[in-house]
This record gives sequence, structure tokens and C-alpha cells, in this order.
Amino acid sequence: MKIRDADIVLVPGYRNSGPGHWQSRWQARMKTARRVEQAEWTKPVREDWVREVRNAIAEASAPVVLVAHSLGVACAVHAIQDDEDAALSGKVRGGFFVAPPDVTNPAIRPRHLMTFGPYPRDPLPFPAFVVASRNDHYSSYEKAEEIAADWGAFLVDAGQSGHINAESGHGPWPEGLMVFAEFMKRL
Repeated sequence: MKIRDADIVLVPGYRNSGPGHWQSRWQARMKTARRVEQAEWTKPVREDWVREVRNAIAEASAPVVLVAHSLGVACAVHAIQDDEDAALSGKVRGGFFVAPPDVTNPAIRPRHLMTFGPYPRDPLPFPAFVVASRNDHYSSYEKAEEIAADWGAFLVDAGQSGHINAESGHGPWPEGLMVFAEFMKRL
């Protein structure tokens, strides 16, 4: 699938993705990309965030590819797995999930991020890549490995990359764009 033939739905995590973040940079480069906007970026409420992702999928006019980062991964997966009639999940052709946090870890801060846990563990109804770092302070690599296996997703080892955001040096993140292009070719 070509990027131009899909609605690329960007699902940022806690505090949104600032202008230097790879999601913002990708949005500027991809004509069919649009960001899910949340009313409250610093005090996320699971039901509200999930509803906004579901609305973005419902509004799409082309096949959807979800590109989620951090807490956005939990939000996107809940939006799909909680889709009782499969109407929305049928529109989604793929998921590119980067740095999923361990939302069941009681040490996670801020603590209200735990309200997004636990992750649904059923296989996803579409192909997915999970990109995880071996030194992400929001999740262990082993936890990412476990959820990727449960979802039937392909796990991409990002090495020592921190939380794969602007703060960890992944502003433009050209390596991620190459992996995303490979993912799109497989769809």
C-alpha cells in the first residue's frame, strides 16, 4: 500500500507530540496524515482518548493506518479491541506502534497512565509493527516483546533508543521512516 492511498492517523501519547517530535515531522511530510486531537493532553482520560481515536477512524475516507506513539499505542489498541461490531477495525489496514508503555507497572509516572491498562491481549485484526527500545524508561523490552507476541505483531528492535521521542534524539527519525515505508509495502 502506498502512503497516498491511506489515511495515516497519528495517535500521540501523553502531552502530545511537539514540533520536534517525529510524529509532527511525519505529519508535515505526508499529505494524508492527520493527528488525533485530544481535549486534555496532560490529564488523559481513557474513555475520552479512545473515543477520539474511534472518531478519527470513522471519519476516514480511505483505508486507515494507525501510527501511534507511547500512550497513543494503548489508546489505539483499546479503540480497536473494544470495537464490538468490528465496523471500525475493518477500516484499519495496519498499525505502526512505537514505544508502547507498560501501563500495568505501578511505578509508571504519572500514575493516571495506568488507567489505560491492561492492554487487550487478543490478536489484532490487522498487520502491525511494534517498535521497542531496550532502554525505554516507560517499559521494558521484554514487556514490549510480550504484547507484540500477543497481538501477532512483528517486533522491531530499536536498540538503545530511549523512549523514541525528541528528547531521546529522535526528532526526524529517518530510520523509523524507513521501517514505516517497509511496513507500508507489506500492507
